[in-house]
Amino acid sequence: MRGDREFRKVRQHGLTIRDPLFTLRITEYRPRHGETWRPRAIVGIVVPKKTLKRAVDRNRARRRTREALRTLPGGLPPCRAILMPNPGLLQAEFTAIQAALGRALSRAPGRVKRKGGPQGGGGGRPKAGATGPGNPEAPHRVPDAVPTPDAPPAQETP
Repeated sequence: MRGDREFRKVRQHGLTIRDPLFTLRITEYRPRHGETWRPRAIVGIVVPKKTLKRAVDRNRARRRTREALRTLPGGLPPCRAILMPNPGLLQAEFTAIQAALGRALSRAPGRVKRKGGPQGGGGGRPKAGATGPGNPEAPHRVPDAVPTPDAPPAQETP
């Protein structure tokens, strides 16, 4: 991921998955403006100085995380994610890191739901006063004159 804007979008709209080895913020894949649709995983690895003081440890955590993501069985789902390793990642076995990443990614839904309800389409339950086939509790209105193919057209009276 590049730039503060992309990281901010994942932080605001992403789903947080916590594990003893890392914290993962994940959101659905969306191409950047003007970019072609190529679903893929875009992961930013963030290791703050507050978590790991020494640069050697931060770099080692990044390398181990990157390699675990690269060699993950089954690959990565199309998403944008921020992965923040915890200090326990440095002492953990490599297979444990891979297993934890696999568990975290399996808990993440394919399409991450946004907060704020359904988007467009008027999904959900129909309102109490709404009429039509979607609401079984609503009174059905029958039009006054329904033309049938057998009957001649109705004439208007002046």
